[in-house]
Formats: sequence, C-alpha cells, structure tokens
Amino acid sequence: MIFAVGRGDLSDEQWAVLEPLLPTGSVGRPSRSRRRLIDGIRWRVRTGAPWRDVPPEYGKIPARRERRPGGARRR
Repeated sequence: MIFAVGRGDLSDEQWAVLEPLLPTGSVGRPSRSRRRLIDGIRWRVRTGAPWRDVPPEYGKIPARRERRPGGARRR
C-alpha cells in the first residue's frame, strides 16, 4: 500500500530515530502500521480535532481507540 506523506507527518529520518524507541511487545492484534498511527496521533494533537475527525489515511477509528494510553476504551 502506498501512503501519501502529509505536511506534518514524520520524515524517514525522524521515523528512523523514533522507531527503535517504541515498545516492541503488545497485547492483542499487531498494528498494521505504527508509523501511520503515530502520524495520526500527531495530526490530532497538532490540529486539536476530535478523534472522529482524524483523516481515514491514519487508520480506522476503532483501531485508534484500541491504542489509547492504558488501554481505556471510549464509552
């Protein structure tokens, strides 16, 4: 799959620095693209938009919800 890089997305050089710092073990289904997830989180923080308004190229809403800190789910 080809993923277009957005204006605020991480560059290859930035990702090369960040990726080794992320935890490797996980609970549940593995993520398709950790880089897309990180870019989506960064987009949301940068814009202040609610999760439902995060563009679909960063993943589906349920996928983003499953990765909240502490595993908390929205009720």
